[in-house]
Amino acid sequence: MKIIKGFKTAKGALSREAPREIFGGDAREQTVRQIIDEVRKRGDAALLDYTRRFDGVGLVSLEVDKRQVKKAYQKVDSELISALRLAARRIRSFHLKQKNLVWRLAQGGSIQLRALERVGVYAPGGTASYPSTVLMTAVPARVAEVKEVILVTPPGKEGGVPSPTLVAADIAGVDRIFSVGGAQAIAALAFGTRSIPRVDKICGPGNIYVTLAKKLLYGVVGIDGLFGPSEVLIIADETANPEYCAADLLAQAEHDPLASAILITTSARLAEEVEQRVEEGLKGLRRQAGESLKNRGLIAVVANINEAIELANLYAPEHLYLMMRKAENYIKRIVNAGCISIGERATVALSDYVLGPSHVLPTGATARFSSPLSILDFIKLTNLSKVDRASLLKLGKAAAIIARAEGLEAHARAIEKRLEGHY
Repeated sequence: MKIIKGFKTAKGALSREAPREIFGGDAREQTVRQIIDEVRKRGDAALLDYTRRFDGVGLVSLEVDKRQVKKAYQKVDSELISALRLAARRIRSFHLKQKNLVWRLAQGGSIQLRALERVGVYAPGGTASYPSTVLMTAVPARVAEVKEVILVTPPGKEGGVPSPTLVAADIAGVDRIFSVGGAQAIAALAFGTRSIPRVDKICGPGNIYVTLAKKLLYGVVGIDGLFGPSEVLIIADETANPEYCAADLLAQAEHDPLASAILITTSARLAEEVEQRVEEGLKGLRRQAGESLKNRGLIAVVANINEAIELANLYAPEHLYLMMRKAENYIKRIVNAGCISIGERATVALSDYVLGPSHVLPTGATARFSSPLSILDFIKLTNLSKVDRASLLKLGKAAAIIARAEGLEAHARAIEKRLEGHY
């Protein structure tokens, strides 16, 4: 990993524009537009064609039979099943607390809360399975009382959805599962096909084609956000354990060649020790971890924690990890982060699986204006207006004056008609 020194140099390295991989208009966006158009026109036929072409799988049916879900339990290690159930319980408990808080705030009577009718959750797949993503998206939807949860995920090379994904879907309470991925899956959820029902909102991370499809279809369907490569920024002082710092940087780097793993520290000694342990730790990991650390890994040495926090707020990371003395004292000064981990025991890897909050988090500096996936993604608010005589008399004249100032005479008259009967 590259080590740089000084606040000014680090600020230049950590300043970033919206990543082209997500928001740019290039040949991939044109490809996604074509896929969307084909799915809109041809429905299931296009989905089957694209699954054959992109995944190398010829499917007879897009929907996973419930008998396959039951059989999946026989193919998954019992320890993994227990771990998934534990994770689901913790995710459910965390989001129930959110739900109770939101419901209490709505009891004043000025808004009405409704869960969405039907949502689609996307889980990456193909070369690997991500049962944790199924739990992190479907469980909050269920807690929010969404009536129907649909899962789409790419088939494996043998044609089926990986068994751990099916088990996670069953534990999470998913209603229907479809073996289709990529931009074509997003288009199917947005428009609906003969097999796949149209949904109100699509949630979950995916590759660049999935992200571009969500971007292009927003408005046709709701989305939770646009998610790019994963990222962690660690702030550490001289008391931090260099082995732990290195382990978390390596864990982040193995996500994706485009993942970002960054350490900002006030200790030059720690920087050197972490850099050495990272190089040692790369042995035996996926090649992409090395690519990520070479191209997007960074260690910055700054003068003090205040400079480190300013840089963190500038970068607005998905994961921010505080490994320093009295870390809790600095939390209120963090304004841009998807998730904050505090103290040496709180490795980001735990939050990826079992702590409870969803691991679907804002990336690419979007933590400046967006939030982690929560039950708020699965409910909608409707304003309620009821006016008594006293309120009409108090507010009516002012409303009519504003209406006329805007040239809306009929608006003013509608208000004054009510006022006439009360004076």
